[in-house]
Amino acid sequence: MPRSVNNVASRAKRKRILKLAKGFFGRKKNVWTVAKNAVEKGLVYAYRDRKQKKREFRGIWIARINAGARVHGLSYSALMGKLNKAGIGLNRKVIADLAMNHPAAFEALVNKVK
Repeated sequence: MPRSVNNVASRAKRKRILKLAKGFFGRKKNVWTVAKNAVEKGLVYAYRDRKQKKREFRGIWIARINAGARVHGLSYSALMGKLNKAGIGLNRKVIADLAMNHPAAFEALVNKVK
């Protein structure tokens, strides 16, 4: 009796991995074993960097708020402390956007807590 193999499923698995490897350079895009390793590593990086992206944006927002606050004679920590004490519940993303794109509104916010 011949050996039973599920060729349809194994072919579909290889096809799915090679489809994910589309756009890779050299053998990474068309050799099964190389593509499988490259795709697995890429998925690991994608998972990790979805978390890191949030950290990086928070750092960018803090730098922008600090730059805007220093123009008005405050440090970042002093501004955020005064905003919290005043009960202004804006998040860093919104405050950074005000500091960067709407300087008049940011100045009004700073003057309100000074």
